[in-house]
Amino acid sequence: MNPTQTLHSRGGNSPSTHPSFLFPQINRCRTMRDLSQIHATFVKSGQMRDTLAAAELLRFCATTSDLLHRDLDYAHKIFTQMPQRNTFSWNTIIRGFSESDEENAINAITLFHEMMTSDEEEDSVEPNRFTFPSLLKACAKTGRIEEGKQIHALALKLGLSGDEFVMSNLVRMYVMCGLMRDACVLFYKNIIGRDMAVMMVDGGRKRDGEVVLWNVMIDGYMRLGDCKAARTLFDQMRVRSVVSWNTMISGYCKNGAYKEAVEIFCEMRRVDLRPSYVTLVSVLPAVSRIGSLELGEWLHSYAESNRVEIDDVLGSALIDMYSKCGVVERAVEVFERLPRKNVITWSAMINGFAIHGLASDAIDCFCRMREAGVKPSDVAYINLLTACSHAGMVEEGRKYFSQMVNVDGLEPRIEHYGCMVDLLGRSGLLEEAEQFIHNMPVKPDDVIWKALLGSCRMHGNVEMGKRVANILMDMVPQDSGAYVALSNMYASQGNWSEVSEMRLRMKEMDIRKDPGCSWIDVDGVLHEFLVEDDSHPRAKDINSKLVEISEKLRLAGYRPITTQVLLNLEEEDKENALHYHSEKIAVAFGLISTTPGKPIRIVKNLRICEDCHSSLKLISKVYERKITVRDRKRFHHFENGSCSCMDYW
Repeated sequence: MNPTQTLHSRGGNSPSTHPSFLFPQINRCRTMRDLSQIHATFVKSGQMRDTLAAAELLRFCATTSDLLHRDLDYAHKIFTQMPQRNTFSWNTIIRGFSESDEENAINAITLFHEMMTSDEEEDSVEPNRFTFPSLLKACAKTGRIEEGKQIHALALKLGLSGDEFVMSNLVRMYVMCGLMRDACVLFYKNIIGRDMAVMMVDGGRKRDGEVVLWNVMIDGYMRLGDCKAARTLFDQMRVRSVVSWNTMISGYCKNGAYKEAVEIFCEMRRVDLRPSYVTLVSVLPAVSRIGSLELGEWLHSYAESNRVEIDDVLGSALIDMYSKCGVVERAVEVFERLPRKNVITWSAMINGFAIHGLASDAIDCFCRMREAGVKPSDVAYINLLTACSHAGMVEEGRKYFSQMVNVDGLEPRIEHYGCMVDLLGRSGLLEEAEQFIHNMPVKPDDVIWKALLGSCRMHGNVEMGKRVANILMDMVPQDSGAYVALSNMYASQGNWSEVSEMRLRMKEMDIRKDPGCSWIDVDGVLHEFLVEDDSHPRAKDINSKLVEISEKLRLAGYRPITTQVLLNLEEEDKENALHYHSEKIAVAFGLISTTPGKPIRIVKNLRICEDCHSSLKLISKVYERKITVRDRKRFHHFENGSCSCMDYW
């Protein structure tokens, strides 16, 4: 065996014998064609008999950091043709497959079995501490817990389980496979049990591997939806990396705790930790959901001033943020400035137009995407159909649904069918919408039936509404939606006995209606208001403003739409109840908390009612304010007495 054959297996190289120095032509490759030419030269010159030369070729096409240059099929061919394969070669090919998709990750486990059963005459192929992390990643990615446990046992047998990289991947494997109890045993045994209160060793040098373990455990709890346990661990950490903060932020977002995600990001800023690219991508969805434009603008400015690349991923997040914070014009600016656009960025922009009721702009954007040679995705079509639904463009919706199937060859998902039901139902084509559901090749879910039920309520079709509501009550018996919608339909007809029966049924089943809730961001502080909410520190000022608003609207010709009060009350009591809807309280707070002329932006958890919609149109005219309300379905831009939705929502 020549000396270069043992370099990799010994784990260290001098600068003059490092593979990149010995074979610089490999690192200069830009395409796999370049590499194949070097490979051919090596074969012709006999260099492929040199284990180090073969291993360096293998490394380039199996594990290069540039994923575009990875070619696992080619790498495997090189590997199988190597005259001698040492541990480094096996580790390289296993790592390459483990870092690929799920199907290839399974091959990593198969290769390890071959490694353990191979009969190499000259080189030892016993696994080392670099073998196990890749294997455990493969088990985690594929959910192969039984194989993972066997690999764990082998690591214990070889005395390698104490290695920090092996240990962190063991914990991650159990976490990814949903075995948090096993992960906890390893975590507490190897971290807490070793008196790691300060997590400092070697003269005060931080051990990054231990921080990784904490991060893995936090991620595990977030995956299970246990945000409280994740936060408890996070609070116990004496040393936190940026990844620790990112894990908390993204975990909160995935569990719908958007306010908490923003709060922990603000805490991260207070400790003077610089947000990374991943931080921005993680927190922007939370900013979008709560509608905090001021924070979103700060994030955008931070990215630009710190030269963070606004690529397709971050760009899409910014487009989504500006769209959902009510300033679609800024979303367009970000979109047009992107150096590269893909189907994700195009889809984000189409959705931005859709939720603002700008159907024509959404269609134009869709057509531009096709002209740019980008094939629409199923998500792009969902956004396009949503735009048609919000604008009542029935024929256009039918056209694009057909085009999706017959031109682009996409199989409709349940969401596409839901868009069509919503489109037909909103337009009053209730029978066609119901027949569409019955003709669907997939079983309708509760979202589709809720779309039809909402249309029944909108158009006053109680008979169909009862039929649809009963289907929903059987399908999702603990969901309040069907009970409330049917109760509201009865109330709109003055059928109070049926209303009482529905409310009694909900009480017996302990089903509670989601209360109306609105948020407004003033000077970077998020204020939350519920129906008839008087808990705010400025409740007295807010109530005074509400009285003033009521009087000014009355003088401007406003008449309360008391049919929106779905309680058996006297007419005067109904009028009073309408004054304290959450969005009106939020608007009153906005008027007393901001300078005259400044736009007011509100986010509401439910669909805006007809009376609030009528009131806000007048408020925008009387107080000369632009008022934007994002309800559960879409945006409403009120200005000078009119709304962008043209009273179709």
